[in-house]
Amino acid sequence: MARLTALLLPLLLLLAGCSGRQSALGPGGADAQVLAVLFFVMLGGAVVLWLFMNGLFYWATRRSPSAHSEKGSFLLIVIGGILFPTVVLAALLSYGLAILPDQRAPGDGLTVAVRGEQWWWRVEYWPEGAEAPIRTANEIRLPVGARTEFRLDSHRVIHSFWVPALGGKMDMFPGRETRMSLEPVRPGLYRGQCAEFCGESHAWMAFEVEAMEPAAFDAWLAHEASDARPPEGAEAQRGAALFAAQGCGACHAVRGTEAVGQVGPDLTHVGSRHSLGAGRLGMAQEDLMRWIRDPAAFKPGAEMPAYDHLSEAQLSDLATYLRGLQ
Repeated sequence: MARLTALLLPLLLLLAGCSGRQSALGPGGADAQVLAVLFFVMLGGAVVLWLFMNGLFYWATRRSPSAHSEKGSFLLIVIGGILFPTVVLAALLSYGLAILPDQRAPGDGLTVAVRGEQWWWRVEYWPEGAEAPIRTANEIRLPVGARTEFRLDSHRVIHSFWVPALGGKMDMFPGRETRMSLEPVRPGLYRGQCAEFCGESHAWMAFEVEAMEPAAFDAWLAHEASDARPPEGAEAQRGAALFAAQGCGACHAVRGTEAVGQVGPDLTHVGSRHSLGAGRLGMAQEDLMRWIRDPAAFKPGAEMPAYDHLSEAQLSDLATYLRGLQ
């Protein structure tokens, strides 16, 4: 019994990693469901091949260790060592290649352009027929039951766009556009990650993906296209004035204000996002204050300068203003 427990415990620990919002084996999208099936088919084929080859080896060395005839040895090598593995591997390869066209299917109308920066994500929504994009950053929301097409590229270095619970990955190259599509089938919050080493803060280059019911998504997208609402309350108003005085608008855009910078993430509705700094921190008041004070402490190599010269009260005002950008 103790031996059986010792064998099962590691297996249970491994199975615990097969679920969660960043698990390819806990699919929330049509593409991820196909890839999960592909994984188990490949695993099954590998197990069959492993059992056959090791069974053959066991038979030849343990069950029948005596000398074999030349003809028997020849058939053993050709059939067991060449033909059977070739047939199994060819079948698995054919099955895997057959699903590729579905992973590159065109979208149903909505297009999302994503550019990998160092180290965050520039996101633009292009509804069908739109003349200008709806800009946001570090977060993607998608309608459930519809296939959304992604146009991907990168600035400076290679990145890789991957939401394991929704589908496969796609590399992002400077000066070259790659395309893929995703179709969420279950509402929820999923985690994406850059899957290509891209520099100092590669490990901290994540993003949130929220799959929403179509009506809720349409309402969110319409709101996302609107200008930022004016600051409410004395603290938020002081924060807005400080945002302008510190020159934050030279790098960040807040639609409806004089801040039109394009160097850093668009902050028009930053307060409604699920995370800060491309998944690095939460959106609590203290998180915003810590990030503004010293971004490089949380994301090495970040180009945003530190504002450690500001007082705690000033940092609190700025954080209140940003949290109010809903």
